Amino acid sequence: MWVHWVSDNLSDDEDVERERRALAVRCNMLARRYTQRAYNALRVQYNNAFRVLLELPRYCSTSEMFTTRRVDSFKAIIRKRCAFMLRRLRTSSNGILSALADRWDSAILRHWIRLHSD
Repeated sequence: MWVHWVSDNLSDDEDVERERRALAVRCNMLARRYTQRAYNALRVQYNNAFRVLLELPRYCSTSEMFTTRRVDSFKAIIRKRCAFMLRRLRTSSNGILSALADRWDSAILRHWIRLHSD
């Protein structure tokens, strides 16, 4: 059963926030169970959600959809988040984290490059 909450002033902001938090929880759960299959399923769902929100046909071009609207694709968002995390690790006050992230032969760096390079 699907429920949509509307406040006394006819705003659904609280309901949208509730759904946003629920999505964050589900995405975090997927990230912990990361597999290529889960990653691809999340990417497809991200693309489909944009199509629905923009009232576009189901099989329209994703590259055109994101480019014409100047919105990052799923892969672009993931690459940016990984770059941001790597920068945070490298500038961390924790010497172990920054040393691991600065090593080019680091397993962490190799893993990120393999996952997010095209």
